[in-house]
Amino acid sequence: MRCPFCGNVDTQVKDSRPAEDHVSIRRRRFCPACGGRFTTYERVQLRDLVVIKTNGKREDFDRDKLERSIRISMQKRPVDPERIDQMISGIVRRLESMGETDIASKKIGEIVMEALARIDTVAYVRFASVYKNFQAADDFEDFVHELRPPAPPET
Repeated sequence: MRCPFCGNVDTQVKDSRPAEDHVSIRRRRFCPACGGRFTTYERVQLRDLVVIKTNGKREDFDRDKLERSIRISMQKRPVDPERIDQMISGIVRRLESMGETDIASKKIGEIVMEALARIDTVAYVRFASVYKNFQAADDFEDFVHELRPPAPPET
């Protein structure tokens, strides 16, 4: 593994342990050239996924991109980071087990929104605002109105 600080390719593993509910391995590494320490993660990848964008463009699935977008929607929310990691791993496993290598970005967005709705409604609305491309406050209002159960009739 190449050192991110000096570029040395001869780094040493100092410690390995299971992470994310035993679906990945966390490795602490040390660079003898510069003394830098860093962490890497090793995960099982069942198949190479390709995302089909709405404009028809194809790009390789990027777990880090998925994770960034989810973590942005979860910023400053009272959700344990390990719970977020489990959710992301669950989403990736679901995508890999769909049996197809080409997956529409719309399908990925729907799966993410479904997972966020179960964990945190604020993060769900944040993600939806980007995913559904909200343009005005009315878009938020309409979306949140759909989330709320109808109020009982007043007598």
